[in-house]
Amino acid sequence: MAMTQAPLALEPLSVQAFFDTATNTVSYLLVDPDTRAAAIIDPVLDFDPKAGRLSTASADRLLAAVAEQNLNLHWILETHAHADHLSAADHLRAVTGARIVIGEQITQVQKGFGDLFEADDVDPDGGVFDLLVRDGDQIPLGGRMIEVLHTPGHTPACVSYRIDDAIFVGDTLFMPDYGTARADFPGGDAATLYRSIRKILALPPRTRIFIGHDYLPAGRETFAWETTVAEQRAANVHVHDGVEETDFVAMRQARDATLAAPTLILPALQVNIRAGALPPASPSGRVFLKLPVNAL
Repeated sequence: MAMTQAPLALEPLSVQAFFDTATNTVSYLLVDPDTRAAAIIDPVLDFDPKAGRLSTASADRLLAAVAEQNLNLHWILETHAHADHLSAADHLRAVTGARIVIGEQITQVQKGFGDLFEADDVDPDGGVFDLLVRDGDQIPLGGRMIEVLHTPGHTPACVSYRIDDAIFVGDTLFMPDYGTARADFPGGDAATLYRSIRKILALPPRTRIFIGHDYLPAGRETFAWETTVAEQRAANVHVHDGVEETDFVAMRQARDATLAAPTLILPALQVNIRAGALPPASPSGRVFLKLPVNAL
């Protein structure tokens, strides 16, 4: 009788986290060890708002890790158009040739904020990104597949990326002792956020959840960014099992009403709707970021 050979087991996915202290952002380098194929999630472009000065130091740490490990960077995965940091996606694409991926609803965000900034160069068709994805799409990474989950609520374009036993949720969820994302940005909605979170928490209990930010709540001494579905369902202070949608929405709306706008929201969004690129230079060769007054 002929024997059927069992498929070879894949080496465990490598997840390397890079924490940016200025914006409390976690960027991730994902590596398929069998093929050295890699992807980067939510890279940060450093920006000093007081001096109007840019730096690629954070992105260069990621590039150094790619070079040191002899990786082939295929993808730059954005979970959404961030309001709290500038994206380094365009810089990484220019250096490596990797393709930038974002949820297809980015067109809504481009339309709204393109109008706000009177950004005539921004076509609200997502064309400055390389690949627009929707719920259920799959992206190859070596011998693995990355599944896309549309998880709106924080913004309409939010997506999460699931690979093997891990899911990268951007700002949708935080660590259990901190809670959940705000839902008061344009296109955000607390009820939609609740349903997206429940979609994530319906995954197997041992699924590892990697978050996009950590703000070190009182009572915890070290930053953290990895949790599990089981931990979130048992202990998330905003949305543990037993919290109904109506209660969550009331809590989220009341909390959001007390929050100030993120420090970098205006510079960040006019860069991030351009996939991390700066606005076109003026005739003098200078680049300006706009500050619309009383318009947000």
